[in-house]
Amino acid sequence: MQHIGLFFGSFNPIHTGHLIIANYMAHHTELDEVWMVISPHNPLKKKDTLINMYDRLEMVNLALEQTAHIKSCTIEFNMPKPSYTIDTLVHLQEKYPQHTFYLIMGEDNLSSFEKWKNYEIILRDYKLLVYPRPGVKPSPLKEHPSVYITDTPQMDISATFIRKAIKEGKNVQFFSPDKVLAFIEKKGLYNS
Repeated sequence: MQHIGLFFGSFNPIHTGHLIIANYMAHHTELDEVWMVISPHNPLKKKDTLINMYDRLEMVNLALEQTAHIKSCTIEFNMPKPSYTIDTLVHLQEKYPQHTFYLIMGEDNLSSFEKWKNYEIILRDYKLLVYPRPGVKPSPLKEHPSVYITDTPQMDISATFIRKAIKEGKNVQFFSPDKVLAFIEKKGLYNS
């Protein structure tokens, strides 16, 4: 039975912060692997800022080329949109009954977790591995027996910051892997 951590995100684009979190979870917790689940459309985010999901998948794959125990996951590409985490978890559990799935999330998401569809079922059936976020007020769910606050290094990098910097023609070296930045430049992503 493998322990798989599911790290959901738009990855629009994937950046160093995402990779540090995924690496920490894959190598410093009880997980055997981390699957980065590319969400075609997060119901809590504006859709108009999202680029094509296949371009986001390509960037994730480029970023993960040299990594062990971390891979991309496209399970939500063929599911109804917007994607709800509970539906994806149920779908994955049916498809991979030999795995135990964990949900990886930021402390900011834990604060709004009670707004998620069927959050009680997620807490009942899955463990949540939570990475700290700077300036986030602690959630009452922090004490829930299914919630584990990790010592993941804190990175205050956001995809929004990177998109804005690219649009303004600023240097974003080191914010994302070189191959990802080369792909963004080649395709002219986030320029407008």
